[in-house]
Amino acid sequence: MNNRERTRAALSYQPYDRLPVVHFGYWRETLQRWTDEGHITEEERRGWSDGNEIDHAVSGRLGFDFNWYTLFQWEWRLFPRLERRVLEEMPGGMRKVMNEDGVIVMEKTGITSISTEIDHTLRDRASWEEIFKPRLQFAPERIRQARAAMGPHTVRLADDYEAGIEVLRRHDSPDPVGLHCGSLLGVIRDWLGLVGLSYLIADDPALLDEMIETVAELMVDGVGAALATGAQFDYAMFWEDMAYKSGPLVSPRLFRDKLGRHYRRITDVLHRHGITIVSLDCDGVIDKLIPTWLENGVNTMFPIEVGTWKASLAPWRERFGRGLLGVGGVDKRIFGMDRAAVDTEIERQRGLVELGGYVPCPDHRIPGDARWELVQYYCQRMRETFG
Repeated sequence: MNNRERTRAALSYQPYDRLPVVHFGYWRETLQRWTDEGHITEEERRGWSDGNEIDHAVSGRLGFDFNWYTLFQWEWRLFPRLERRVLEEMPGGMRKVMNEDGVIVMEKTGITSISTEIDHTLRDRASWEEIFKPRLQFAPERIRQARAAMGPHTVRLADDYEAGIEVLRRHDSPDPVGLHCGSLLGVIRDWLGLVGLSYLIADDPALLDEMIETVAELMVDGVGAALATGAQFDYAMFWEDMAYKSGPLVSPRLFRDKLGRHYRRITDVLHRHGITIVSLDCDGVIDKLIPTWLENGVNTMFPIEVGTWKASLAPWRERFGRGLLGVGGVDKRIFGMDRAAVDTEIERQRGLVELGGYVPCPDHRIPGDARWELVQYYCQRMRETFG
């Protein structure tokens, strides 16, 4: 069996020869550490991105089979993006920067954590209509500018569209490739900030509705256009990040009422094209959002962050049944510990794997304190345990 066949089998309760050993990429500081230690080259560090040729090579040396973020990435955000520019140089190496989403953030050289947001370009109807809404209309160029990770090589449709589409139609990669379906609310939260979104919910619900409708139309059109090319995909992937350690960032009722039908519109298109594994990337405690996703065709939870709240497939499966699938659930913190911690975490996975419909994967990007040899040991033990 190849990794495509293993993944499909594992997530559909079918027999397989072994579980694929899957990851979710690395933080930049992780790659820098491994470069400094001589495990990867400077060229690899600079050229790495999810699912590309370098990711494939690095993953192979560690012992992973593939990155779950091996995706067809069409232009589902602002198009064109806003111009990134430095607004102010400040003492101590700090800079005030406007990023490509129009968010004004504080940045400092060498610091790679999430930037502090201090202001937002999107703040009212005027900025929405003048700057954002025109950049959220579907156009064929959004597909023509896409890139697709295909295991040992990457397809960039802008280089040669017809040749690239033919590769995607043929899809003879041994690794699964997903279709990115964009975001319905997480991307709006990115533009407004959490505080701005919270105020908008109360102060101008009609504007929020218009934003959601506009974004949803773009996602429906983009997913449909990507599938209309004839490209073949093994699964689909949404991104939201609308939860944190205490639960959802918005009311679950608001999430259900305003977003549920739009998920259904997109998943109906996916199902008509034979895509039955529909994954959604959301960190944090997602329990109260799961019913909306399941009811509307999203069936695979990812990355199931263990965190301090001990997220796990098991209680979700008990509550929602075999229709709920999972990818993730491996505590990423073990990679900065020792072999005993790795062994304990893999042993914890046994009962979860026995539930079926589950592929273990680190529950976020492998962090900066990860030891190269320990990640290799994890991959080796995963093969020994689930082979």
